[in-house]
Amino acid sequence: MPGARCLVQAAGSCAAGLVHGTRRLPGPPGARCAGAPTARGSQGSAVADNGGVLEMTREEFEELVAEALDRVPPELMRLLDNVAVFVEDEPDPSDPDLLGLYEGTPLTERGEWYAGVLPDRITIYRGPTLRMCTTREEVVEETEVTVVHEIAHHFGIDDARLHDLGYG
Repeated sequence: MPGARCLVQAAGSCAAGLVHGTRRLPGPPGARCAGAPTARGSQGSAVADNGGVLEMTREEFEELVAEALDRVPPELMRLLDNVAVFVEDEPDPSDPDLLGLYEGTPLTERGEWYAGVLPDRITIYRGPTLRMCTTREEVVEETEVTVVHEIAHHFGIDDARLHDLGYG
C-alpha cells in the first residue's frame, strides 16, 4: 500500500498467504479506550479541530511500533521467520476499526513446500489506534498489545487463545 514502511524484516525470503489474524477495536464501531471528549496532542495539548482524535505524527507512531517490537523478548524475535512489519495509516475502508493484520502462513502450518515465498506481513494501523485512545500512554499500550497479538498469529496462536491471554 502507498506510504507503508517496513520497520523490521525477519530472516527468510518472503509471502502473502492466507489471512490468519486481525485485531480490532473492542466494543461497538467507533469505541475508544476511554471516554474523554477531547484528545491530547503528542505533547499533551488539547486538540479541538480534529473531532477529538489524538494527534501523533506518522514518525512518532512508527517509533512506538519499533519500541513495541524491541520489547518482544529476543528469544521470540529470533524465532520469527520470513516476516516483515509495516505501519500504515488506515486499514481497508470496509474494516475501519482494524488495529493490526497478520497475512501469511503461520509457522505451525508450514511444511516442506514452504520455500521461495514472499514474507508474511504484519501491518499495524495508525488511524484506528489514534481514534480509540485519548492519551499517548494508551497509544503505547494498545500498540504493544497489537504488535504482540499479530506476532502471536505468526506463531499459530488464534484469536480465542489471545483473548484468554489478555491480548484479544
